[in-house]
Amino acid sequence: MDSKRLILFIALSFGILLLWQEYFAPPPKKPVATQSVTPTATAASTATGGTPAAAASAPLATGQDITIKTDTFNVSINTLGGDVRQLELVKYSAVENDQQPLRLFESGKDRTYIAQTGLVSAGNPALPTHKTLFTAPQTSYTLAEGQNSLDVRLTAPAANGVEVSKIYTFTRGSYLVQVRYELNNRGTIPLAASAYFRLLRDGKAPEGESRMAYTFTGPAVYTENSKFQKIKFEDLDKGKAEYARAADNGWIAMLQHYFVSAWILKTTDGKTVCQSAEGCRFEMKPVADGLYSAGTVVDLPAIAPNTTYTLTMPLFVGPQDTHTMEATAPGLVLTKDYGWVTVIATPLFWLLEKLHAMVNNWGWAIVLLTVLIKAAFYPLSAASYRSMGKMKALAPRLERLKAQHGDDRMKFQQAVMEMYKTEKVNPLGGCLPVVIQIPVFIGLYWALLASVELRQAPWLGWIHDLTRPDPYYILPAIMAITMFAQTFLNPPPTDPIQAKMMKIMPVIFSVMFFFFPAGLVLYWVVNNILSISQQWYVTKQIERQEAAKKA
Repeated sequence: MDSKRLILFIALSFGILLLWQEYFAPPPKKPVATQSVTPTATAASTATGGTPAAAASAPLATGQDITIKTDTFNVSINTLGGDVRQLELVKYSAVENDQQPLRLFESGKDRTYIAQTGLVSAGNPALPTHKTLFTAPQTSYTLAEGQNSLDVRLTAPAANGVEVSKIYTFTRGSYLVQVRYELNNRGTIPLAASAYFRLLRDGKAPEGESRMAYTFTGPAVYTENSKFQKIKFEDLDKGKAEYARAADNGWIAMLQHYFVSAWILKTTDGKTVCQSAEGCRFEMKPVADGLYSAGTVVDLPAIAPNTTYTLTMPLFVGPQDTHTMEATAPGLVLTKDYGWVTVIATPLFWLLEKLHAMVNNWGWAIVLLTVLIKAAFYPLSAASYRSMGKMKALAPRLERLKAQHGDDRMKFQQAVMEMYKTEKVNPLGGCLPVVIQIPVFIGLYWALLASVELRQAPWLGWIHDLTRPDPYYILPAIMAITMFAQTFLNPPPTDPIQAKMMKIMPVIFSVMFFFFPAGLVLYWVVNNILSISQQWYVTKQIERQEAAKKA
């Protein structure tokens, strides 16, 4: 297989894969609704320190909504369980409506994604769970101008002499919510209990998810020993999910494109909520009505009579912003998942950030990064273009050999190889440089695709969001033109089928790029323009050398 054929094969394979994902791939598997958990099973789970099962009714039962407004969130906490039933990120717009904030948590007939907490104790089953009705002194809270933090206190009914309050603390400019339990044991015996903190959501893809740019949606867990582990919903359905079950560090989360929610056992300041390595356990499971739970159970120390114990669990709900996550918890930045090209994508995004700091525009930063990558790979690219240029110069001789040998392909191939040997041309010379660059290009693709920093980031003129397709298809049109231009610079294939495919390929890719985010198309446009310039320059050098030989 010559270089032209290999390059064509690689390009077409990539294109066919993406087109298959967009138009022909089967829709995501509908989550399997599990059977409702019986009261007996629930009691057994509670007795052993596990999290109680979700109610089997849909939609979720409800109490009174308490609304909270801060500079980062619009939140609704329901008095039934004190759950976070709705949460909007006010600095990010919804996919379908730029005028509305992005709703990450919600509870309705079409979508469920909430945060639940509760207490369990074999000796005191009356402790409040996510099914307990709390009370609050007011139904609306607002973080006032100049106010740095805001507390929302909910109080549960007394549980056999134990007074329990749940307090949410919101901090200005932060996506970290402190969820605090205060337990006042006014009984006569020590209290042994556990607290559970979980994220409950359906298995549906998030709003605006495209199969063209598929990203992972589902639970994940991180510990210092086991590192980052993603778990598919279907693996939970089949009961074959493998992940770290206990640790005194790390976090458990629900992931989707650009955003993450996570219960954090140990923050960057080194503090842990766990009494021991075995005192915190991770738990993922399917529950009723096609919902999935990902949470942690924290064992509390024995609370002596007439004493108060406080447990604070951090809840991160926000964007997968690199610096924010690095400052929040160890390993949380891994939720910005680059897949198998992480080792390449991470330094590329680091460089992209440095360029953005210089020009203060993510679009121009992409342009500059593409220029730097092309410059770094210029020796390899030049070698490839020289090989293509020599092949193009030999094209007339190839046509004569083809006419000379007719249908005798063996003799034709022998004559071609003899010509390559005489002219010192390696037909695979243009292939290796291309193959070497592919991981880098894929790494940059994922660095751009996974970076929430580019969301709502404008470039110029008509491009107001680099993560969305070009609204007027200008960049895809330029992309098509550059691809057609490249076909004229490459040596014409001797195989008529290859020749037709080379003409069809720009059309296929052009259609595909009409659905790509503008930032990715911008990268490919700049890359193609630079490639055309480099190839034209190298080809002209070869033509001058060939002309000098003939003179």
